Amino acid sequence: MLQGLDILIILLYLTGTILIGLALRKRAHKSKDDYLMGGKSLPWYTMGLSNASGMFDISGTMWLVTLTFVYGFKSIWIPWLWPVFNQVFLMVYLSAWLRRSNVTTGAEWILFRFDSGRGGRWSHAIIVVFAILSCLGFLAYGFIGLGKFVEIFIPWEIVSTYSPFDIPAAYLPHFYGIIFTLFAVFYSVLGGMSGIVWTDVLQYGIMTVSSIVIAVIAWQAMGENTLNVPEGWLNPFFDWELNMDWSGIIIEVNSKIVSDGYSLFGIFFMLMVFKGILSSIAGPAPNYDMQKILSTKSPLEAAKMSAFSIAALIPTRYLMVGGFSILGILFYEDLKLSTAGVIDFEKVLPAAIEQFVPVGLLGLLLAGLLAAFMSTFAGTLNAAQAYIVNDIYLKYKNPLASSSKIKLMNYSSGIVVVLISIVLGFFVQDVNSILQWIVSALYGSYVVSNVLKWHWWRFNGEGYFWGMLAGIIPALVFPIFTDTLDLYYFPIILLISIAGSIIGTYSAPPTNKKVLKDFYKNTRPWGFWGPIHRDITAEDPNFTRNNGFSRDMINVVVGTLGQTLLVVIPLYLILHETLPMLVCIAILIVCIIFLKMNWWDHIKKEPNIKNK
Repeated sequence: MLQGLDILIILLYLTGTILIGLALRKRAHKSKDDYLMGGKSLPWYTMGLSNASGMFDISGTMWLVTLTFVYGFKSIWIPWLWPVFNQVFLMVYLSAWLRRSNVTTGAEWILFRFDSGRGGRWSHAIIVVFAILSCLGFLAYGFIGLGKFVEIFIPWEIVSTYSPFDIPAAYLPHFYGIIFTLFAVFYSVLGGMSGIVWTDVLQYGIMTVSSIVIAVIAWQAMGENTLNVPEGWLNPFFDWELNMDWSGIIIEVNSKIVSDGYSLFGIFFMLMVFKGILSSIAGPAPNYDMQKILSTKSPLEAAKMSAFSIAALIPTRYLMVGGFSILGILFYEDLKLSTAGVIDFEKVLPAAIEQFVPVGLLGLLLAGLLAAFMSTFAGTLNAAQAYIVNDIYLKYKNPLASSSKIKLMNYSSGIVVVLISIVLGFFVQDVNSILQWIVSALYGSYVVSNVLKWHWWRFNGEGYFWGMLAGIIPALVFPIFTDTLDLYYFPIILLISIAGSIIGTYSAPPTNKKVLKDFYKNTRPWGFWGPIHRDITAEDPNFTRNNGFSRDMINVVVGTLGQTLLVVIPLYLILHETLPMLVCIAILIVCIIFLKMNWWDHIKKEPNIKNK
């Protein structure tokens, strides 16, 4: 139950976000680039903090706390579904490749790669459809997580006395989601990218303080209590089967494990890594992540931003995730996890906050977590607006629109997207179900076309269009007719998409040679670019091929190891496991030194890396 001081802190925070939106409104409306990209003038470290804050979302944090509570150290692998290591691929080479294009959105990048002929137009259209679907999915995911979260702190019994209508218990999360969504809409629609970034920096500060406080509370509780968990909970390694039995401890968790579908953990892990590597090589999906890369000052700053995002996000987030998971297990009997008589383990995070966080700090933490929701929501909304305004309105409807018309379109498109996402949110059962669909089914449709676009010269716009369409249709249809983990039909979506890509590619001539040469010279990808490379070297004998594939892949492996160590170190710290923590820190230092020599010392010398 919230006290007066907590409510005051939350209101001050929400007021602050509105003031930031109003303060940056004038600057945001100088031009389209100022609104959608902050004028490409924001420093890499503020962009990195903004990116970290945007990924520190409330639904994702609820999901991670539930995973850690249920699966213990084995939960460190499950976020590879996303995959979390895509940030390592971005850091090592993909951020720089993407930023060299100097475009405004992912859909504009498609024209940079495929030209503006029929193939370019088709591929441009399908990526806009995917981008808007992706943004709507993420907005619904954030919306349902926020509603579940707020429901615990503001009981309907209190609100109902002031409400003119009655709301069924099943729809309370949706009601609360709508209320807090409106604040996020206000500052993101008014302030554009600058408003989002500077609000994110404020949010990151709040989240860091909150994470440290929670970790300290959990660390102290561990010193006074014994952690009663199943065998294997403290071990990150696994066999073909999960073999985790909560019987005699918290027997209801066994039902959660069955419903999640992770029991055959070895097969799940192999599929997850396979999908994760392909998704990472494909590059960022056209959402707030890509938007922030395109908004950096230069390719080198884009790479630095991605590296800093990893360092800023993971230790801070896992201090909070580990702290709440461990407090939840230690004091499980004190948590209020049921809704309409059914135990909901996705409520471990808000229930633990209500139970263990003292007055004053509770207001700060709630402000931080509301901030996390608003950050993700605002960033995703900004990306959706960019696609609607840039890639539909200005391209097809009104290319010569005045600033006032563009401003009106930014506002109205943002409001329409929010309304659609709220409607979708009413059909979502829980955070896990929408997350599984986004990362396994929807992103499965994205993989093939977006791997081939970087690495195969013959791949054209028609191939891109048919590959994406062949993936998107089953991604939308399969969940209606199948009742299984979305990851398990990823290989089927992949095969259908491969067939669509190959057939589509050979149904049309190659992309214009001039476009391919411009793309190859500017982006400098490795892959199957032999004919284009020969044409360029015939004109410019000094042009050199990018031979960095092996080095990049080694750096990705080392970077992913380092990223995983950043996850387990906070967990070992809270659990008083000093020796494993020190071993992990030592390995992490070796990873950092290796990346300094094999990544940083090379990337800063690359051609075009510092160009604005």
